[in-house]
Amino acid sequence: MNVTETNTDGLRRELKVVVGADELEKRLSSRLEELQGKAQIKGFRPGHVPKEHLRKIYGRSVMAEVVQQTVDETTREALSQREERPAFRPNVALTEDKDEIEKIFAGTGDLSYTLSFEVLPKVQLGDMSELTLERPVTPVTDEDIDKSVEKILATNPTFKPKKGAAKTGDRVTIDFVGKLNGETFEGGTAKDAPIVLGAGGFIPGFEEGLTGTKAGDEKVVDATFPDAYGEPKLAGKAVKFEVTVKEVAAPETPTLDDDFAKSLGVESVAQLREAVKGRMDEDRNLASRLKVKRALLDALNESHKFELPPTLVDNEFKAIWEQVTKDFEQSKKTFEDEGTTEKKAEKEYRNIAERRVRLGLLLSEIGSTNEITVSDEELNKALLERIRQFPGQEREVYDFYRNTPEALAEIRAPLYEDKVVDYILELAKVTDKEVSMEELYADADGGHHHDHSHG
Repeated sequence: MNVTETNTDGLRRELKVVVGADELEKRLSSRLEELQGKAQIKGFRPGHVPKEHLRKIYGRSVMAEVVQQTVDETTREALSQREERPAFRPNVALTEDKDEIEKIFAGTGDLSYTLSFEVLPKVQLGDMSELTLERPVTPVTDEDIDKSVEKILATNPTFKPKKGAAKTGDRVTIDFVGKLNGETFEGGTAKDAPIVLGAGGFIPGFEEGLTGTKAGDEKVVDATFPDAYGEPKLAGKAVKFEVTVKEVAAPETPTLDDDFAKSLGVESVAQLREAVKGRMDEDRNLASRLKVKRALLDALNESHKFELPPTLVDNEFKAIWEQVTKDFEQSKKTFEDEGTTEKKAEKEYRNIAERRVRLGLLLSEIGSTNEITVSDEELNKALLERIRQFPGQEREVYDFYRNTPEALAEIRAPLYEDKVVDYILELAKVTDKEVSMEELYADADGGHHHDHSHG
């Protein structure tokens, strides 16, 4: 094998690889010997077919296999010899000259091909202990807990029977029989069904038809099933419900006591307040981490400048742009509606693509330099969390991830990123700064404009 560099431009590389005809012949001969022991051809005893006969029958197809295998092996060898670190799978270009191809297959011509690729840049890491960051924090106060408990009380009302007419917010208990074209239908009949008016739990027209009714009333209510209803026989159909109103009850805010706490699955009001505080702490800690992580990524992006592999940036930009245009199509909006132009937006999203690639390379370099890895246990835990999102399909989803390396990599990537971020935060000078809740949650999602993402 002979390797020569034919082009170098920044991070782009082009190599010419030549494998001699004699080397190819050796490989072909070796492959034919393997086939000799297996081939079963009429007129020959198994394992005794002459090699030259096999060459006549299978020569071209075996040579095609040998060429492919040779290209794969010599590509790896050429990159390894030169200690190149390709940013992605190199592009292989074989000769298109028919005479040359014929010579290769006839065993009289050298195999030559061109390898084109981009290499990963050398990343010079800055001193992480020199990074200074502010972490916004918002402690949970008793007043915060009081407000949250009040909301819980308001959204878990008790109902007290009343004599007056039913209005929005009231609970109406009814018996009903639904009819389509005068005939009852499956699922259209119920007894003692509780319906909270205004909650939107029934098909359009049903709750509105019950507004103003009183206990003891009998009424025919007109309603219409939505066009997208799951049962095709009923989708988009107008139906009539014969209704008997059993009870009308008005909502009341429950008393905050241990009995109410028990109805929510905790033992006491004190435990309820503790649970509320725990949830709020967790939520605020997450928002705080997102903010400090974004500040860290901003600082890394600003303090490290190096050449980026153009194809990696192009691929990242294409992925972002595809999502942006898809969002516009779905929302029926234009760039002008967003106060920008396509040209300006393109420039902005290309900057985002460059930022993501730069940060991806940086975090990868920091992680590998400091031997940060994601353990099988950590990966399995995250995989199980993902699987829980598909009740009833756990086995299929598990098998999909276990058999699809790219999908598993999508679960591993954010775990790896978070471990590297935690490592840097340990080294950096991080000071807590108390902020209001509004400030903590302002731009909490980070928008796709800022946060780095492997996905």
